[in-house]
Amino acid sequence: MTEQFPKFLNARYRVKNLLGRGGMASVYRATDERLGRDVAIKIFELRAADEPNIQRQQAEINVLASLNHHSLVTLFDVGVDRSEANHPQIYLVMELVDGVDLRRRLDGHPMSTRHIAQIGYDLAEGLDYIHGRGVIHRDIKPANILLAEYSSDSRARAKLTDFGIALFPDSARMTSQGMTTGTAAYLSPEQARGEHVGPASDIYALGLVLLECFTGETAFPGEPIPSALARLQRNPAIPEELAPEWRHLLSTMLAREPERRPPTAEVVLALHQAVIAETGRHRGSESHHLESDERERLQEVARLDILDTPADGAFDRITSLAARLFSVPIAIVSIVDTDRIWFKSHHGLELEEVPRDPGLCASAIMSDGPWVVEDARVDPRALTNPLVAEGFGLQFYAGVPLTTRNGYNLGTLCVLDFEPRVITGPELSTLTDLAALVMSELELRLESRRAAL
Repeated sequence: MTEQFPKFLNARYRVKNLLGRGGMASVYRATDERLGRDVAIKIFELRAADEPNIQRQQAEINVLASLNHHSLVTLFDVGVDRSEANHPQIYLVMELVDGVDLRRRLDGHPMSTRHIAQIGYDLAEGLDYIHGRGVIHRDIKPANILLAEYSSDSRARAKLTDFGIALFPDSARMTSQGMTTGTAAYLSPEQARGEHVGPASDIYALGLVLLECFTGETAFPGEPIPSALARLQRNPAIPEELAPEWRHLLSTMLAREPERRPPTAEVVLALHQAVIAETGRHRGSESHHLESDERERLQEVARLDILDTPADGAFDRITSLAARLFSVPIAIVSIVDTDRIWFKSHHGLELEEVPRDPGLCASAIMSDGPWVVEDARVDPRALTNPLVAEGFGLQFYAGVPLTTRNGYNLGTLCVLDFEPRVITGPELSTLTDLAALVMSELELRLESRRAAL
């Protein structure tokens, strides 16, 4: 909890909301007041201030500070909070990755083979980089893989984080007396036996992660000891329906003997080839699917007969309420047409429509959920957008798709501001509820018109 330390660390970092909590530390969103950017701060808990854990924290700092790769979360700064003399707390200032971790992503919709190949390639490149510097991660798992969203029209990039139990050059094994370190469900067989680990151990864990992306299930679930022992007795089941090249790659990565697993560089090459193959298959059908989806989406727009209709007090009340709840100057109910974005209701804005290309709502309807740009000045998804870069001065956007009963996104309910801001989970839930209310009103009006015929 933020009450355990100053909300303003070292007169530079203003701590905001909690992003996640682990056994040894908690991660918060914070603002670097000196550089005017949001960052992630990992603050080690008070109970982690004994000497062995301080050494572990310092080890993580040393590892992170020496690494620089696009598939790794970047370390910006390190400091010590000494507000309590007897309980110094180390904190790490890291790149704030916009997106979700792979654990949460796997709890949602199934992943395409192309996306799995892309994530695997990113991670394999990152492992090849750290292995070349003598570093073994030892805790590859979905919760330690962040999916960074850089733009609405490109894929999420996978980034590896949490080097808290990594081994680095010239180090002895960080455990002693055969003690096992790592997360039970993703341990390599040699980790489960408490033996020395090398790059092959990370390859095995990556293989388990990729297998879980395909199946949606953990290969070795259960309590830590039975889970760890299970991989010593059997190989994980690889689905028969996977393509032969995937079955071969996963079976070699998941070999119980480390020497039978492919070197990291070979895994990079294999996954790169998989990306090329899956992209080729995808492009063969993508244009047809996108064209078909857009055609059916526009049919839904036509079905609701909403475009260019007169002002409606019900929608105006919803946008007015959204503006008050979020303390923003502008709130809009938008409908994305073929070449324009039409505003059914536009609180705080005189425009009734904008061209589709620069409109952020056209990007928001491509999302399955809320689409948020908290600081458009530094967000690659909006940095060059005319609404941001030119005279309008947009700096904050949060939009929730208006989704029909059969899953098509007509437009958005969105709130805008000329200042960057952070939006909380409860606020997003409120915006989502208001968007559902908009859709309910649209369907009610359609039913009323039909009843009047």
